[in-house]
Amino acid sequence: MIYTVGHNGYVRPLHLEYCVQVWSPHLKKDIECLEKVQRRATKLVKGLKHKSYAERLAGVHSMSLEKGRARGDLIQISRILKGFHSVDADHFFRIGR
Repeated sequence: MIYTVGHNGYVRPLHLEYCVQVWSPHLKKDIECLEKVQRRATKLVKGLKHKSYAERLAGVHSMSLEKGRARGDLIQISRILKGFHSVDADHFFRIGR
């Protein structure tokens, strides 16, 4: 997600995405709380305040936190299966043929 700052600056708040596979909240109230922060933050972007949440996300080239977590999980699984991490894939995954 990218937010405009001032006239020409941009900030991407990676702290919402950092190590999402580790800290990913499980409780619905925690997920809703984080999503509420993102919803409110996207309203701060110039020209997006009165658009729908989906339009604001598209306007900042981002996705909902739920979709971001799913995407991050898939990327992590791919890295493990391709051997980029020293994790025994057989311990975590049962791949059918």
